[in-house]
Amino acid sequence: MHQSSGRWRLGLALSLLTVFLWGILPIALAINLQVLDVYTIIWFRFLMSFALLAAFLGVRGKLPNSQQLRSSSGQLLAIATLFLALNYFLFMQGLALTSPANAEVLIQLAPLLLSFGGLAIFQERYTLRQWIGVSILTSGYIVFFGEQLRNLITAQSTYVFGSALIVLGAAAWAIYALSQKQLLQSLSSAHIMLIIYGGCALLFTPFAKPQAILTLNSFHLVTLLFCAFNTLIAYGAFAESLEHWEASRVSAVLALAPIITLASVALVSVFLPSLIPTEHLTLIGILGAFLVVAGSVSITLGKAD
Repeated sequence: MHQSSGRWRLGLALSLLTVFLWGILPIALAINLQVLDVYTIIWFRFLMSFALLAAFLGVRGKLPNSQQLRSSSGQLLAIATLFLALNYFLFMQGLALTSPANAEVLIQLAPLLLSFGGLAIFQERYTLRQWIGVSILTSGYIVFFGEQLRNLITAQSTYVFGSALIVLGAAAWAIYALSQKQLLQSLSSAHIMLIIYGGCALLFTPFAKPQAILTLNSFHLVTLLFCAFNTLIAYGAFAESLEHWEASRVSAVLALAPIITLASVALVSVFLPSLIPTEHLTLIGILGAFLVVAGSVSITLGKAD
């Protein structure tokens, strides 16, 4: 099993960068879904990420060689590629049928599943303080997102269906992430992501409509490019964080992403009210946000046995 390097400060910093980028991503994706289909957006994100990462590694003379590829697990690479592609598809379809805030709430099942996977598969351990942190974090989500979760019961069937797709996407992402961590035994995080980006781009190529991108105005084109760069940087930071920190603790930091999303939605709705509907936070919602942060900090800073 893969063992972390122990450089937890670097792992924490990379995890926080990932949280910020993933937190603002649903807003940009929701804007792109107004003018492009799901397949084209996903294809473009993967293709651009592959091209940029390949160019970066090529300039530095660090492209993977045949010996490195042979030493890696082809089966694990295939699993990671397939399930990340599935995660992107399910999340995007769910986002198209619901909202950025709802999508980011439900996708947080992914880091929770990753956390439990780290405990079960990689024999990572939580201290009592960290288990208390899990309880606090879970309580925070129940309080913070109580209204959204209750809305699922009375929502339109398309909203419920979209939410179900996001839940499935969360499970797919957890499988990808656990495969990714194990692959770090034989490949660097950059090499793993290069192969996965390329494989995912090929999977979506038959369904994409590249000509639609040529019809975009400058605003939507810039937003699409942002989504592509967000993919490259966020997943690169996440992959590298797993090299230096336990999967269970990385997942605890990722749990903060919905707060970034809701804060970003609030800011965008003030300056560009026609793009994103306003999210209204009550005092109970603020209390829930505090509990989420407190629980995440408790898990992250709790020392291992």
